[in-house]
Amino acid sequence: MPRRLEPGRLVLATHNKGKVREVAALLEGYGLDLVSAGELGLPEPAETETSFIGNAQIKALAAARAAGLPALADDSGFSVASLEGAPGVYTADWAQQPDGSRDYAQAMAKVAALAGEHPGRLAWFSCALVLAWPDGHTEAFLGEAPGQWVWPPRGLDGFGYDPMFQPEGQAQTYGEMSGAAKHAISHRARAFALLAAGCLRKG
Repeated sequence: MPRRLEPGRLVLATHNKGKVREVAALLEGYGLDLVSAGELGLPEPAETETSFIGNAQIKALAAARAAGLPALADDSGFSVASLEGAPGVYTADWAQQPDGSRDYAQAMAKVAALAGEHPGRLAWFSCALVLAWPDGHTEAFLGEAPGQWVWPPRGLDGFGYDPMFQPEGQAQTYGEMSGAAKHAISHRARAFALLAAGCLRKG
């Protein structure tokens, strides 16, 4: 049986403000007081695994042990079938700039340039959520959203690669959707539904 998370303070193991907003919306109603690793000034651990769950576990455990509180980590990425799943776990790395900032417009252009050399537009977003406790116990969940990559990007909402991903069965990209519409169908929402069923209690 998965371990249940009791209401109280929860560390979100990220420095990404976009993820903080999305996860905070998903956690409403569960009696959790959310604080991010960025707000606590916690360092970002090196993500050395080759899977989303592996990297999420590194982040969740590091935050839980540093803060002495349960921690939730998200590791997500954008994958393109014709690129053999790239950028995948290296999604953020493709946007990395020499000064440490991230340029997702440049990253999206790189994906389109490389993927455009191959037939097919199949793509998907993946989200791993790992909940960790200071004693080292973890629970892991993986959600995926299939769809296709589009070019040029469409929409100004969302973050990262959202403007170039059109989910299966939808006419809009993630970047064109309202937050509520995206939350209803996204990879993160699917992973969160599994997490909620396994570990959370309504407050």
